[in-house]
Parts: sequence; structure tokens; C-alpha cells
Amino acid sequence: MSIHIHCQLARTSVRRLVLRRVALSLLTRLGQADADIGIGFIGDTRMRRLNREYRKQDRTTDVLAFAYQEAPTGVMSPLGDVVISMPAVRRQARALRCSLDEEVLRLLIHGVLHLVGYDHERGRRHARIMQRKEAELLAAFIPPPRVVNEV
Repeated sequence: MSIHIHCQLARTSVRRLVLRRVALSLLTRLGQADADIGIGFIGDTRMRRLNREYRKQDRTTDVLAFAYQEAPTGVMSPLGDVVISMPAVRRQARALRCSLDEEVLRLLIHGVLHLVGYDHERGRRHARIMQRKEAELLAAFIPPPRVVNEV
């Protein structure tokens, strides 16, 4: 299992050890303790470009998940990458009146759930299932650990 963390932002630093522990805990709770994932923090311009290129939506978004191809049964493979927009984190944390860490955690959970097969865009039933799982996982991290620092 490996967790790769990338932050391409000048105003944000990531507490990598803490974030690795959080990601490992999430993966373990989802039965994917041996999986490899990448976690990236980017700005709105890059997020908009990724959203346009991969989802054909010419706007920024808060989180994208890029799942890798499934391997044959019994073969461990990387799950994929979760990419989070820090400007969106700031906006949403302000609007929701929560900490940056709580919003990062919420988006990380959302992205990881997509990597393991949850998909709220498949209909209301799937959205409810995913929301319940997000709430369950988020509750396991109360209070949320400090994972980002703003400079």
C-alpha cells in the first residue's frame, strides 16, 4: 500500500504524515487497506482544465476522482487519484462554516468513495447510499485531524 500526496500550491502546505494516516484509515474502513492511491491539491484553473478534459464540463469543481483500470481478481492494483481544489475548499468551508480540515476530509472521503465504486450520479438511490457512507466515514474523524496549513 502506498499513498502519494502532491500539493502544487504556494499558499498551502499539507501535513503528509497525518493525511497518510487518514487515507489509510479510510481505505481500511472500506476494505482496501492494500490499495495505492494518489491525493493531489491544485488550484481552480487546473481543476477546470481537468474537468473540461475528462468530464466535458467547462467549469471548476471541488473534487475529481480518477479510478484506474480494474485488475484481474486477486491482483492488487492502484485505486486511482483524488484531486482536490483548495480554492473550492476555502469557499465551501466558509459557506458551510467549518474548518478547512473538515472540508478537505469531506472531499477526500467523497473522492475515495468514487474510487471504490460509489456513484451519486447514477440516481437518487445511489446518491442516498453514498451520502450515508460519507456521513459514517466523516463521523469517524470527529474532530477532524489537522491536514492542511494555509500560509
